[in-house]
Amino acid sequence: MIINKVEICGVNTSKLPLLSEEKKQELFQKIQSGDKEARHEFIYGNLRLVLSVLQKFNNRGENIDDLFQVGCIGLIKALDNFDTSHCVKFSTYAVPMIIGEVRRYLRDNNALRVSRSLRDIAYKALAVKERLISENSKEPTSADIAKELGLKAAEVERALDAIMDPVSLNEPVYHDSGDAVFVMDQVKDDGNTDDSWIEDISLKEAIRRLPQREQNIISMRFFHGKTQMEIASEIGISQAQVSRLEKNAINHMKKYL
Repeated sequence: MIINKVEICGVNTSKLPLLSEEKKQELFQKIQSGDKEARHEFIYGNLRLVLSVLQKFNNRGENIDDLFQVGCIGLIKALDNFDTSHCVKFSTYAVPMIIGEVRRYLRDNNALRVSRSLRDIAYKALAVKERLISENSKEPTSADIAKELGLKAAEVERALDAIMDPVSLNEPVYHDSGDAVFVMDQVKDDGNTDDSWIEDISLKEAIRRLPQREQNIISMRFFHGKTQMEIASEIGISQAQVSRLEKNAINHMKKYL
């Protein structure tokens, strides 16, 4: 997806206006009175919100023009449902609506086809989940949602899993002073517990040359299959520090191999 494309769907994105909150309030009052020109100006003046949301879906291989149109639908829905009495900024309300619209489009057009019945269960489950969170102020379990729908918990979980977007292992999930922690750093590898291969490629001696803390991190990370988060909790430092120490240790070991 070419997110830095200047013209999208005939709109020159480099010349999009930026409305002040006062101007938005003024236009919204006119819109409520049925002023169609004010409605058009309000939508056009908030297209930057759509562009900001599309940044989240970069590198998905989707046509930017298609996603922009879908995002505009979300923007229009947000305008039609926005309630000024809640004292919330329009952008705060609109962005989740735009994201939701784009995600629905991506799910419905995913190369991995999900049956209509499974999608219907998933969307109903999401609606029930939002209602239960609003009512109880806590995250409901799959069993709670299933009970509301008259289904088994396993059916709800399977439906929700089916509509989840795939995530790249190289996707950053945390940044600290320029050092990124990626999804792959969170994945536990239970198949990496056999240390017999150390003798075969002379890693044992390289590990011995490391400081004790880095030895422990390498051992827990690669020979005991623990995630960086688990290691950080166990030795009392941040996950970003674990990531840096792990990278440093590997670089030092390379010098001795």
